[in-house]
Amino acid sequence: MPKMVVEKEVRFESAHRLPYYEGACKNLHGHSYRLVIAVEGEVSPTSGIIVDFYDVQRIVQGQVLDQFDHKYLNDFMENPTAENIALFIWNRLQPALAG
Repeated sequence: MPKMVVEKEVRFESAHRLPYYEGACKNLHGHSYRLVIAVEGEVSPTSGIIVDFYDVQRIVQGQVLDQFDHKYLNDFMENPTAENIALFIWNRLQPALAG
């Protein structure tokens, strides 16, 4: 079977400040975040799917949303830039989601 990519999108709200940035974002502010999770793999000849979206949602809920949604990111990240947030999420999801 060919490899394919499927995506699941989730949204969350968080507040943060950038302590090492000399600009407006040094002040406390919030964002509405959009997270797109892409999983690549071969389509199972039996089930016809790469991954169950229910499993993706459960993993993302436990690994990301429970910690990030309506939270102050500086409580658990020293410098929560968009880049550091993406890396933090990647490090949490990559081992939990095959592909």
